Parts: sequence; structure tokens; C-alpha cells
Amino acid sequence: MSDNEKPMEQDAPQRRILLAVTGLSPQIVTETLYALAVQAQPRWVPTEVHLVTTVEGAERARHSLLSADLAWFARLLADYGLPPIAFTESQIHVLEDAEGAPLPDIRTPADNDQAADQLTELVRRFTADPDTQVHASIAGGRKTMGYYLGYALSLFGRPGDRLSHVLVSEPFESTWDFFYPTPYSRIIQTRDHKLADTAQARVMLAEIPFVSLRHGMPPGLLEGKSSFGEAVAAARAGLGAPELVIDYGRRLNCAAGREIRLAPTQLAFIGWMARRRLRGDPPLPCPLPDHPDGPCAAEYLAEYRAVIGAMGDDERTAGRLADGMDRAFFTEVKSRLYGTLRQTLGIGRKPYLMDGDGRPRRYGLALGVGQIRFVTPGAGA
Repeated sequence: MSDNEKPMEQDAPQRRILLAVTGLSPQIVTETLYALAVQAQPRWVPTEVHLVTTVEGAERARHSLLSADLAWFARLLADYGLPPIAFTESQIHVLEDAEGAPLPDIRTPADNDQAADQLTELVRRFTADPDTQVHASIAGGRKTMGYYLGYALSLFGRPGDRLSHVLVSEPFESTWDFFYPTPYSRIIQTRDHKLADTAQARVMLAEIPFVSLRHGMPPGLLEGKSSFGEAVAAARAGLGAPELVIDYGRRLNCAAGREIRLAPTQLAFIGWMARRRLRGDPPLPCPLPDHPDGPCAAEYLAEYRAVIGAMGDDERTAGRLADGMDRAFFTEVKSRLYGTLRQTLGIGRKPYLMDGDGRPRRYGLALGVGQIRFVTPGAGA
């Protein structure tokens, strides 16, 4: 069976992306592609290749892989009868500094932060499409680039995505004129000035297992642009010990170290529930239909007025609660609060929800008293 007749991975999606980081060795692209599309059993042939690198790395990739003179990428496809794979200059992503200028190298902490954010965004964008499979290679570039790419795949990757490092046998490793094992004899000079036949080279792909944290990421980060720091903070929020800090003065709620700016009605609701938990009050049922609850309305309105302050306008909310808190008000505010927590915390929202058991269902925070703190006194402190 010839290389191009080797079976493909079963159930491979229509869009398959090879994403690699490189420094001054663009050979990583062809070496990894050879390992995946020619050597692997079953083979995995990407439909497109994306490369993340610096200014000089991009220049080397363009000259060695894509130029008409060298064209090592096209040569690999032709040598092994591979199908067309999209890889153009537009798919060479040059890292940028905070001002948007291309980075010549990654040397400072600020450079590393920029690289982390840009790699994270690429991985987030590529993994957002359920019909796309991503294979990320961390073989090239500075060690921090490989680390950030691997970490980003752990944050956003799905079970079908893969992570790898490619290794090349001696004396071909770090030899400029080696790009992949050729199906014919080709003599090159190695880095130690000896001669070697590229047909004798061996390429080994080391797959790296990773733990996918995607299921715990907030939808807001999965669906919109996010930085590396934001993504890591969200993962920590989902894995860390729950803690609720309520700050009426700044009109925000902090859950597991993440600041969440809530609408006054939502902040008052979770503040009301937190206050009840600190007092040792039992969970309470949602008001019955056509039976507004006066004490609930009074407790909630006290928290709401603490949120908006003396200069705030409580006329509309006070009007809705004039005859007590009805079921519609309770469920509406709770649902909006839950939606905000889901969008911000993802799976990490669970400790801050108030759903209880029993019939009728009773609502109250299950956090321990030591896990709840008010920054400002508020009403009824």
C-alpha cells in the first residue's frame, strides 16, 4: 500500500488544522506533517496549516516552505502524493506587541504576555467550531511559546484535539537543509559538516496527553475573545475553593477570585441570600402564585437600597414589591442572576446557585458561613 493509500483516521472532521509554533526552524512544519500524514497509522492529513512565529521566523518560513525557489512544503505534498493542504502566507501568524507591531523575538515579560494572549485566542477560535479538529505542535519556537500553546489547548481543547512534539534522528536534527525524510536519495551536509542521506532519516512523533478543562470554561470566554490570564482565572475559579465576597460600594460580587459586575437587582438578590445564610435563616420557598410574600419583599428591598445607595432611585422596584414579593419577581431576578453567573463562571457557578431540594423547593446558599464576606456593611449587618 502506498503512502497516499494509507487509511485516514476514522470519523476525521472535514476541517483539520495543524497549528504549530516555530522560531528559526520552519522545518518543524514539514517534519510534523510528514509524521502525521505519511508515517502515522492511520494517517492524519490536515486540511490547513497555521504557523505562529516571530518576524524572522515568518521570513524563514516564507522563504523555505513557500517560495518558488525552495518550496519545501509543496515538495513534501508532491513526493508523497498528499492532497492539497491550505498553507499560504496569510496562515503565518506573526506575534505582535501591545501596540500591534510585529515582534522580532520574545524576550521580555510583556512579549511573553502578548504571545500567550495571541496563542490563546487562536486556539479558542479554532476550537469554537465543533466540526474542526486541531492538532497542535509544540516542537518549535521558544520554550514559553510551546508552553502557552499546550496550556491553551488544555483550556479550550476538546477530546478529539491532539498535542505533540516531533523528534528527528541524528545527524539530521537542527540541520538547516533537512525538512523531511525523502522517498529518494538526497545527500545534504549536516550541522557538523558531515554528509548524510535524507532517505535514511527517521521522524518520531511524541503525542502528549492533556487534561481538557473546556467543560468548566464560562460561555463568555468560549464565545468571545479572551486573554490567557482571563482563561486561567476562569479555570481556577472552577477548580478552586468557593468564596463569595459582596461589595455593594463597587456594585460587584467576587466569586472564587473573579469579579462579577451585577445589575443592582441581581446583586441585591445574592446579597439577600448571603445575609440570610450568615444569620442562620433557613432556605425559603418561592412565593406561591397569587400570594405575595411581605417579609421577603422587606428583606430584599433593604438589600436593594443598600446596593443603590442614598442617591439611588428605588421607585420602580419598591413599586413592584409594594404588595409583597410575588413569584414572577422572584423567578425573574433569580433567572437573570443565574444567567450572569453561567456566562461568567461556567461550571464554576454551581457553589453560588441557591437551588435546594424538597417540595416545595426551597432556595438558599449552601456555602459555609466562612465562605461568605461583605466588604461594606449594607443593610441589616
